[in-house]
Amino acid sequence: MTTDPAALGPQKPPFWRDLRVLRIAGQAVVVVFVVILFAWLWSNLQANVDDGRIPPPTDFSYLDQPIGQSIAGSDLRPTQSRRDALQVGVERTIQIAIVGIILTTVLGILLGIARLSTNWLAATFARVYVEVFRNTPPLVVIIFIFLGLFLNSGLLPNAVNEEAIEIPGLLTANTRTIAVPGLSIDGGLLAPLGIVLAALVIAVLVSRWRRRVQDSTGTPARSFLWGGGAFLTVAIVGWLALGGPVTITTPNLLDNGRATEGGYQMQVAYCALLVGLVLYTASHIAEIVRAAIQSVARGQDEAAKALGLPAGLRLRKVILPQALRVAIPPMANQYLNLTKNSSLAIAVAYVEATKITSDIVANGAPAVQSFGLLVVIYLVISLVTAAITNYANARLAVPGRS
Repeated sequence: MTTDPAALGPQKPPFWRDLRVLRIAGQAVVVVFVVILFAWLWSNLQANVDDGRIPPPTDFSYLDQPIGQSIAGSDLRPTQSRRDALQVGVERTIQIAIVGIILTTVLGILLGIARLSTNWLAATFARVYVEVFRNTPPLVVIIFIFLGLFLNSGLLPNAVNEEAIEIPGLLTANTRTIAVPGLSIDGGLLAPLGIVLAALVIAVLVSRWRRRVQDSTGTPARSFLWGGGAFLTVAIVGWLALGGPVTITTPNLLDNGRATEGGYQMQVAYCALLVGLVLYTASHIAEIVRAAIQSVARGQDEAAKALGLPAGLRLRKVILPQALRVAIPPMANQYLNLTKNSSLAIAVAYVEATKITSDIVANGAPAVQSFGLLVVIYLVISLVTAAITNYANARLAVPGRS
């Protein structure tokens, strides 16, 4: 007599072959391994604390001790605390991140568009640029720009010989400092920032009003021109009302090139770091933008052509807005990489958060607390960057789509 397997109902495999059991078991093994590893590390740390080799991990009193050194390009004095020095380093890291993200976004988008250009020269240049910088380590790029371009190429006069390039009112440069026109703010930063924010809000409101006028009457909105005009008007009125708190200062050489006065002064190491990070990261963003543009349905461009839109307007109004929905998430990863790669400044002796932390540890500060604090600093900067890019991504998302 034969038995029909279907009559016996579904058969469960033995537990050592059950996929769900194997998955749970694998995850349990990983969790146990991680717990054991952290327990061993903690016991090792606690043993060193008990032996008096290092202070407890909750002791951050070392930050109140004097730093004992000055930082080039800052007003920090050796008698100030390590906390003050770390604050200077964090501010510099944030400055590199903000300026670098802005510049690399502009350059990356332009290169990504050029990669798809019908102009052979533009497309070839963009392709060669991307292939060279994308396949070169960022540290090599930074060191090459610092040593090969700025210091040893003869492009900049040697500061040791008291030499400098000077374009009166526009530029002074040598192997120590590069200075360009900058802004001088009197009476604090709060009032000028308030004016800028008010001008931005009014510009946005005016732009939306012009779009509503276009929807109701058909009159061209020209929202950018109206919004820009409103921004400039509010900014100028606010500037006059505050008595001109923001003035433009220009760089000038002093003592036959020994020093520079006025303007926005940048260390050559900072310029090399910034240029290197921008050139390297822009090569990745260019590929992201290229792929995002190619992901837009071809019918969108053809429909825009049928409406008689010129190439530039098609790109700006039809293609790029749809491509950015695809491009922003991977671009956010590149922004985070740029922020974290700013720690490579240590290779060109530019003092930022990582360099300050390394110097503090080298002078006897506990490494666990110091580098743990550095991890938290980079984590906070990364989370803020991710939050901003996620907000932009949500604003560009198509309503109703997850």
